[in-house]
Amino acid sequence: MQRIKRPVRFYYGPVYRQRETGHQRCSVEEAWLSSESRGDCMVVTIHGDLDIVTSPKLDECLTAAQGSHRWIILDLADVDFLDTSALAVIVGHWKKTEAAGGTLALAGARYRYAKTLWITGLADKLTLYETVDAGLLAHAEASGGADR
Repeated sequence: MQRIKRPVRFYYGPVYRQRETGHQRCSVEEAWLSSESRGDCMVVTIHGDLDIVTSPKLDECLTAAQGSHRWIILDLADVDFLDTSALAVIVGHWKKTEAAGGTLALAGARYRYAKTLWITGLADKLTLYETVDAGLLAHAEASGGADR
């Protein structure tokens, strides 16, 4: 399956320079994160392992997203591993977002790679979507179709 490349607001990967176009870049081992604003929704895409090494970058990315958006979707479709340190970051930001009247939802979480969501029971508490597009559609419907 080939992913369609979209304009990226933030990109966390193996490049160390900053550009005036609004892209921010930094190094992360075994994972990369990107975030893209889609209307009033921020989509954060994660590729690779989310563990104790990469969790701080996820925390940084979600903090930046919360500063500018009330609706955040984490795209976990390409996550190969999710440990409890990453889960703690997700839960912490989920609580902050909900307390501020926003939503943090997960899209594309696969049981095989993100078992900790189901083992801890969080899969029943967090908003889960099959795909990012399903989450964006649900957001558009909840906001009265304003983002369509």
